[in-house]
Amino acid sequence: MSDLEDVFRREAGRCTATLIRILGDVDLAEDAVADAFVVAAEKWQATGIPPNPGGWITTTARNRAIDRLRRESTRTDHYIAAHRLSADMDYEQHPEQFELDEFVEVVPDDLLRLMFLCCHPSLGADAQVALTLRLVGGLSTPEIARAFLVPEATMAQRIVRAKRKLRDNRAPYRIPSAGHLPERLGPVLAAIYLVFTEGHTATASAELICLDLSEEAIRLGRVLVELMPDEPEAVGLLAMMLLSDARRPARIAPDGSMIRLSDQDRTLWNRELITEGHRLVRACLRRNQPGQFQIQAAIAAVHADAATAGLTDWAQLVALYDQLYTFRPNAVVAMNRAIAVGEHLGAAAGLGALDEIEAGLLDDYQPFHAARADLLARTGLTDEAITAYARAIELTDNPTERRFLLRQRDRLVG
Repeated sequence: MSDLEDVFRREAGRCTATLIRILGDVDLAEDAVADAFVVAAEKWQATGIPPNPGGWITTTARNRAIDRLRRESTRTDHYIAAHRLSADMDYEQHPEQFELDEFVEVVPDDLLRLMFLCCHPSLGADAQVALTLRLVGGLSTPEIARAFLVPEATMAQRIVRAKRKLRDNRAPYRIPSAGHLPERLGPVLAAIYLVFTEGHTATASAELICLDLSEEAIRLGRVLVELMPDEPEAVGLLAMMLLSDARRPARIAPDGSMIRLSDQDRTLWNRELITEGHRLVRACLRRNQPGQFQIQAAIAAVHADAATAGLTDWAQLVALYDQLYTFRPNAVVAMNRAIAVGEHLGAAAGLGALDEIEAGLLDDYQPFHAARADLLARTGLTDEAITAYARAIELTDNPTERRFLLRQRDRLVG
């Protein structure tokens, strides 16, 4: 990742939040920040990255927004917004002027604050999460579309409609009082989860793992648990991310190739993260208020408990996926349950469980075809497995993952 991309991942959400607070317009704020990064790409090549890149981007974006608003100043609201922007002090000298002062004590973290702002109750849950991923996670529209298993054009329209609805309704970009935060917690958790998922296995990056995204998701999870320690789903999400991230040191071979879970050297797993994750899972169990993220944390804990792949308690995992399906009755959960069934009762049983998933729901979902190819190969249906691997390869944009799937297919061809 280039230095400019690194700054974008770290600062774009914070800068956007600042301008949204002043403008109350998502599109204008996002466009201004994007323009500022275009300017940065040109100037920083000659001058280098400034000591406070976030302040530089915010000031430049503010100036761009002023120029645009003045060009459109026949509209009274644009004139007022331009005046407010002009009146603000320079960020680099007075960064406190760019804070949502009256709400800092409620949600002290910039990016987490923007998440709660994006999850406005006037929007549907999917739109809330998609908008949050776009503005906070910095994910592209294709990346978000893949996370939701919808076409890119559909997701683009969904994001545009969400922004337009907030603008047309003049929805205030304010964080609710502490007592009302739980009303927006669900989509915030979903957004953090999807940011972590994209970091854990990047869809289009040159590397298998996008470390910046997974680490930022974990950081946000920690801040959220500190903010809302009595919310078991927030604790469960953090536990799941820690237990999953603990496997990171064993997921990539020295030559850069991908190592699947069953073949990983478990002595490389981060025991400190596993210990912390287990502690959080036990805290969730004591509350006896199960939810989807707590169950996913329990699934990750079962994997972490197994010293070798052969000692994995697959019967317990099948039971946990059955429980998860009651909270999230979707095709992806059903697919993961089928994989666990294949390990517990044999590949033929796993294939049977996959075949029970409604036809067409996962046609464009790469993990489905990869899992099906593995189960087909294990049952001796080589030709069908090769075809399934070909479809999985076709749907894979990550080069590390593609090389792994090519090796699996080539073994069958050979």
